[in-house]
Amino acid sequence: MIDGMSSNQRPASGSRWPRQIPGLAFGADYNPEQWPADTWREDLRLMQEVGVNLVAVNVFGWASLEPEPDRFELDELSRVMDMLAEHGVYANLGTGTASPPPWFWRRFPDTLPMTAEGTRLWPGGRQAWCPSSPTFRERALGLVYVVAEHFADHPALAMWHVSNELGCHNARCYCDISAEAFRRWLRSRYDEDIDALNAAWGTAFWSQRYTDWRDVLPPRAVPAIVNPAQQLDFRRFSSAELLDHFRAERDLLRKRTPGVPVTTNLMVTEHINALDYAAWGPELDIVANDHYLIAEDPDAHVELAFCADRVRGLARGEPWFLMEHSTSAVNWQPRNVAKRPGELRRNSLAHVARGADAVSFFQWRASTAGAERHHSALIPHAGTDTKIWREVQQLGRDLRAIQQVKGTHVEAPVAMLVDYQSQWALEHDAHPSRDVTGLDRAHALYRAAWHAGVTTTILAPGADLTGYQLVLIPTLYLVSDATAAAVSDYVGSGGHVVVTYYSGIADMDDRIRLGGYPGAFRDLLGVHVEEFFPLRHGERIRLDDGSTADVWTELLHLRGAEAVSSYRDGPLPGVPAVTRRSVGRGAAWYVATRLDAEGTARLLGRVLTEAGIEHGSHPTGVEVVRRVGAGKSFLFVVNHTDSDVEVDADGVDLVTGRTCSRTITVVGGGVGVVQEVVDRSG
Repeated sequence: MIDGMSSNQRPASGSRWPRQIPGLAFGADYNPEQWPADTWREDLRLMQEVGVNLVAVNVFGWASLEPEPDRFELDELSRVMDMLAEHGVYANLGTGTASPPPWFWRRFPDTLPMTAEGTRLWPGGRQAWCPSSPTFRERALGLVYVVAEHFADHPALAMWHVSNELGCHNARCYCDISAEAFRRWLRSRYDEDIDALNAAWGTAFWSQRYTDWRDVLPPRAVPAIVNPAQQLDFRRFSSAELLDHFRAERDLLRKRTPGVPVTTNLMVTEHINALDYAAWGPELDIVANDHYLIAEDPDAHVELAFCADRVRGLARGEPWFLMEHSTSAVNWQPRNVAKRPGELRRNSLAHVARGADAVSFFQWRASTAGAERHHSALIPHAGTDTKIWREVQQLGRDLRAIQQVKGTHVEAPVAMLVDYQSQWALEHDAHPSRDVTGLDRAHALYRAAWHAGVTTTILAPGADLTGYQLVLIPTLYLVSDATAAAVSDYVGSGGHVVVTYYSGIADMDDRIRLGGYPGAFRDLLGVHVEEFFPLRHGERIRLDDGSTADVWTELLHLRGAEAVSSYRDGPLPGVPAVTRRSVGRGAAWYVATRLDAEGTARLLGRVLTEAGIEHGSHPTGVEVVRRVGAGKSFLFVVNHTDSDVEVDADGVDLVTGRTCSRTITVVGGGVGVVQEVVDRSG
């Protein structure tokens, strides 16, 4: 199926995509202000050479545009925009509001953010502003108004880029301005009923009951454990404040340029979860993401796929925009590991395979100064006679060759429910084991599916599950009644579900569900857990099917389910570890321990077979993903191994132009994109 969305649910493909870009978008952040003007024409010539058609400009332009309060200078940016238009390159035009200029903090020192310990964070880096500051909002919108008025009708304008990586460095501020905004947010959330807040936060514990809204504070540094529900609400508030700031800029731009799409670059990546992007996706005309590999991870390409599939879920199955990734090394990791030959190409086309209709990089030219001077770019310090530039040229040819995939959608038979708010709650103190983390089982199950050649869409709880053959629910600690009911209805209608331990434990206020674990999913799964038995650090146990496990066990009783495997040793020998309950034509599986990789793969293979999902038909280390639409089908084959591989395919490889009869051979480290022969006889 195509991402669980039927044709009558899907908005018109590309309805908010830049109309000026007929094929796939290809580009980079372009920062001409860092270079002398005589470099600009060379830049544009080289952009034309490789097929760059869309660049992000003015992302950090505030200091150049407003060098002194209320004195605006737009001549240089106008020259850049004019040159782009002359050369057929379009602008993803930044509002420039990500980082104010130095004079701003001298004039408005109360806009600087504050840590939970009460320390002011100073200017000198980037994004040193309080998201709740009305002064910052007013001045930022003033700049947006000036930029929008000046460039609204410019021929180079294709889309708007609000701020930059919102929440990357200022996700939470604990100052008095933020405290007052937090109280306003809470009063709205709890309908002015402070007793409702007390109930949600469980303030009867530790004498925390509030009688006056003025006494409610952000979760600042305290002598003991901070109330977990207070922490959770503050993170919700903080995400909502930045989203409100995005909306304010977006709405101003829409009013002046109603036909121009507006977006901002999210950071859906393994190590960042500051904002609840499930709430952001519907607010963006185009869902855009920045993604950087963790270079020392040997399975970094699998993490890339995980994040791309998560972005596609945020985009509700629609094509999305890869706003930033790197040609090679990035400057902020402990070791600036360079990408190997061909890796740039594989990374880029893997994003396209998973739904990206735009491939963009940070940045066009590698900087000679500043914090990111060692960050790779399309043009490295060594110039164009380089591995990177030759690979950029190749990528440009590839994107032109496969431009027909634009607007098509990814086939994915499996959905996975992953929730930012549940991850936040798991990061707070006082859980049964510090070794239980929000994405550990998500990555384990996803990795097993990836190696089995199965495409997964990662969704937020509440998404429509119709059409998916299997739903994976890894460590979903917070679960609403509505989500629990939706999952139960899905299985009742013939679906298959796998739930892992420490799921369904608490409601959305982080209050433990009574009656036995796993709480919200207990009846569906047909099990009753009376007590958790976390394992000691490094302790490993064996199961009777030969698997090994660590971190977690549970004292579990069967209440309608059957035992698939049980503990052979450890604290609970003979107790079921993996269970299955038949529900009509569907089935609900429960994994009550942290299986090793082999055991996870073996279990998932069994579930995939039962759910009728083809798997295991591709060589190990080869990524095979299909995009379909408008009577066409495109098979992406990304070979992450060093050896040539053969994959079933019938059609034309758009990358090489060769016809494939029944199979395609993709060289080691290479990529194939087959426009498949589509059988229209039915």
